[in-house]
Amino acid sequence: MKIGIVGCGLVGSTAAYAMVMSGIGREIVLVDMNEARGRAEANDIYHAVPFAHPLTVSAGSYRDLEGSRAVVIAAGVGQKPGETRLQLLQRNAAVFREVVPAVLSNAPDAILVIASNPVDIMTHLTIRYAAEFGVPPSRVIGSGTMLDTARFRTLLGIHLGVDSHHVHGYVLGEHGDSEVLTWSLVTVGGMPLDEFCGKREVSLGAEERRRIDNEVRRAAYSIIEGKGATYYGVGSALARLIEVILHNQRAILSVSSLIPEAWGGPNVTFSLPQLVGGEGILATFPPVLTAEEDAKLRESARVITSALEGL
Repeated sequence: MKIGIVGCGLVGSTAAYAMVMSGIGREIVLVDMNEARGRAEANDIYHAVPFAHPLTVSAGSYRDLEGSRAVVIAAGVGQKPGETRLQLLQRNAAVFREVVPAVLSNAPDAILVIASNPVDIMTHLTIRYAAEFGVPPSRVIGSGTMLDTARFRTLLGIHLGVDSHHVHGYVLGEHGDSEVLTWSLVTVGGMPLDEFCGKREVSLGAEERRRIDNEVRRAAYSIIEGKGATYYGVGSALARLIEVILHNQRAILSVSSLIPEAWGGPNVTFSLPQLVGGEGILATFPPVLTAEEDAKLRESARVITSALEGL
């Protein structure tokens, strides 16, 4: 199975490396406007194959995307220190107006996976551009809050003293400052969060929740301040998403897609729990939230809608 990755910066190349180490797909093609960078990344990643799984990694042009089952779009400019994801909008929108048609002209049947920030808006724009090629919204998926959800579960697992694989909960809405940590949906080993805390005598009051919320919400900013960019977490999230698509695993993930008439905003694009499989988005599961969480999710929708209207 063939996978295309457009944009060989830190996110795109790390996603390719994560796929190699996990044995996802059979062939990976890297495309970048800087052809020398694309070749260098492909060669470097290919040299890891003997230590991982048998597949091929190469650099090419848009023409080499032909036959791709899925294409990750990680093209665009990176986030600067102190810059919000929404401030990236104007700089990346023009890039996508060229990239999306180029991808679909050569790989018309591919599912498009969007990684570039601000990811919800770039996903929305991709849906619009892809519609010109007859591609339905269900075949355009943004990485959304997959990484934020992983951060939430990780920090909760640390606080509770539990492997994060047994912590279930979602960060929804915008992948950005207005995202919503849905505490009311959290379960640990099948138990509601408060019940688990009571059984284990773990304190998780307002102060602890504020700390975890802040660490999840500010994670990207602190990482960028310390090392200039984030890529390991999102690269792994993209690899997981591609695995779900290629093998039709029908996983429920907090990915970004078009949500008709959601929370007061028509056709807003952001993250909700979504059933993902070989054909893309198969179903959306609007969650039952508390009044406070619902209000925050509506505000998150307004943030994205406002940015789109400005564009």
